[in-house]
Amino acid sequence: YRFFGEPVVEACVENGASCIDISGEPQFLEGMYLKYNEKAAEKGVYVVGSCGFDSIPADMGVLYTRDKLKGTLTAVESFLSVKSGPEGVGVHDGTWKSAVYGLADEANLKKLRKQIGYAPVPVVGAKLKKRGFLFYSPEFKEYCLTFMGSDGSVVRRTQRYLHTELQQTPVQYGAYVTVGGLGSVIKLMFMGMLFLLLVKFNFGRKLLTKYPEFFSAGYFTKKGPTQKQMDGTSFTMTFFGEGYSEGQDPQKGKPNVKICTEVKGPEPGYIATPIAMVQAALSLLEDAASLPKRGGVYSPGAAFSKTKLIDRLNKRGVEFSVISKPEV
Repeated sequence: YRFFGEPVVEACVENGASCIDISGEPQFLEGMYLKYNEKAAEKGVYVVGSCGFDSIPADMGVLYTRDKLKGTLTAVESFLSVKSGPEGVGVHDGTWKSAVYGLADEANLKKLRKQIGYAPVPVVGAKLKKRGFLFYSPEFKEYCLTFMGSDGSVVRRTQRYLHTELQQTPVQYGAYVTVGGLGSVIKLMFMGMLFLLLVKFNFGRKLLTKYPEFFSAGYFTKKGPTQKQMDGTSFTMTFFGEGYSEGQDPQKGKPNVKICTEVKGPEPGYIATPIAMVQAALSLLEDAASLPKRGGVYSPGAAFSKTKLIDRLNKRGVEFSVISKPEV
C-alpha cells in the first residue's frame, strides 16, 4: 500500500466512490486520513482502511467486548493465537515487505502523527499496565510478545473518534501475540534481532525482501501458503476486558467487573481476510443509515460501530463470542 495504494484512494475520492482496503500499514492508513479525510467528507464518500485480518477482529472485537459488558469497559488486552496443522503456517511475502518498509521508515510515521495533531484521549478508570515486550502468560501457558502489527494504532483511532465525535468512554488497549514455549522464543529473538539489524540499511532491506523464506525460517514465502496449510490453519483472538459496573463512577476506585470474549476464524490471510473485506463492503452498501453522518477516512470500528458487521461476520465463520460473563 505504501507504494501502490494512494492512486486508488485518490481516484475513488475524486470520482465519488467509497472504498475499503486490507492495509496493515499505519503510515499509509494515517497518511490517507491526513490527505483525504476532508475531501472524502465533501464528496460524501467513505474510505475505510484495514478491513482484513487482523484489524477487523481486533477493532470490532474491542467494540463487541464493550457492548457485552454490563457497565463501562475501560481497558482491554487482546491475545492473538494462530494454530496450524501438520503442514505448518505459510504467509505471503507481501506482509513481510510491509513490515520491512514500515520499520525502516518509523521516524516518518512519528512526523506524520505530529502533522495530524491527534488530540490526546483521556485515560478513564485504572491505567492499563504496560507489559514487557516478552512475558509468560499463565492463562495461555505460553510466552507472549507485544503484537507488532497495526492493531494498536487502528483501535486507538477508533477510540479517539468514538470519544471525540460520539462522547463515548474511550477504552485503553494492549495487543499481544502468543508464541509458544522457550524454544520458539529463542528462535524468534534470534530472527528478530537479525531483522532489526538488517532493516536499518538499504543493503539489509534488499536482502530481507529478496530472501524472505530464509530470514523468516520458512514462514514468509513468495508463493504464499499451500492449500493444505490454509486448510489446517485457524486463529483465535482472546480479549480480556475490565471496567466498572453500572452506577459505579469509572473515575473513582478500582475496576470491579471483568469480561473475556473471543473472535475465532479460519486461516487469516486468504480465508478470514476476504470474509472480513466482503462483509465490510456489504455493510457500507446495505447499512448506509448506520454509518457516520459524514463521509471521510475511517478505521473499521469508527465506520461500522453501529452497523450489522459483527452479525454478518458471525454468519460467515468469523465468530464473536463471550467466554466468561462479567462478574463483580
